[in-house]
Amino acid sequence: MTRPVALVTGASAGIGLAFAEHFADHDHDLILVARREARLRELAASLATAHGIRCTVVVADLATEEGRAATRAAVDESGGVRVGVVNAGFGAVGPIATADRERQVEMVDLNCAATTDLVCHLVPQMVARGSGDIVIVSSAAAWQPIPYTATYAATKAFGLFLAEALHSELRGSGVRVVAACPGPVSTEFGTVAGTGGASNRIPHETADGVVRATIRALGAGSPRVATGWLARITTWSAAILPRRLSVAAAGAIHRRLKTGDD
Repeated sequence: MTRPVALVTGASAGIGLAFAEHFADHDHDLILVARREARLRELAASLATAHGIRCTVVVADLATEEGRAATRAAVDESGGVRVGVVNAGFGAVGPIATADRERQVEMVDLNCAATTDLVCHLVPQMVARGSGDIVIVSSAAAWQPIPYTATYAATKAFGLFLAEALHSELRGSGVRVVAACPGPVSTEFGTVAGTGGASNRIPHETADGVVRATIRALGAGSPRVATGWLARITTWSAAILPRRLSVAAAGAIHRRLKTGDD
């Protein structure tokens, strides 16, 4: 019997790794995509041995067309992806006035362009088959503009809006779409983003918790899920507070995350 195939981008650590472990445990073959080859191959070997599944490794930078092309090719060679977890992404904290321009553009390329590229490749195949799941990993940062992490919040809003629109657009097709919107998670994200010591005082959820909440939301037919209590509070406050106040509050918090101030 042929096992279903799950594609996970950003699979070498954090939320992506947790999704890979979940689908391996649920008898899916895997396509694992990330830049860090050694870590990715170690994960693939471990999951293949533990679960008796097939793991395809794609070492690729999805911020580049070469990386996206390699991922599309792996999808086509698999014979059909049943689940696509679009997770690869990064953030940066700090004022735009001192930001690295190329790094900001790279963030848009990965968080937005690569997401669009992969979704547009997967969805027609899933619609033709009449089944499939798309998980776009967004963020609690997607609910409002956030000073001092302006580009990141904007890219995550893109992912959230894309998922919500596709959820409606694909109703009745057999293809389900959900945006996962976690708050702070115990992963390597903060190190890459450049947050200071203040971030350690914010309660973090686990990557496994994000996966469990996302799978429940997918099964319930929800277009989005705020995972973790801090994400739910952020969602609630962004919905009821005047935008000016919510933006100012978010900016004050993220300014401290950058500086590590008390």
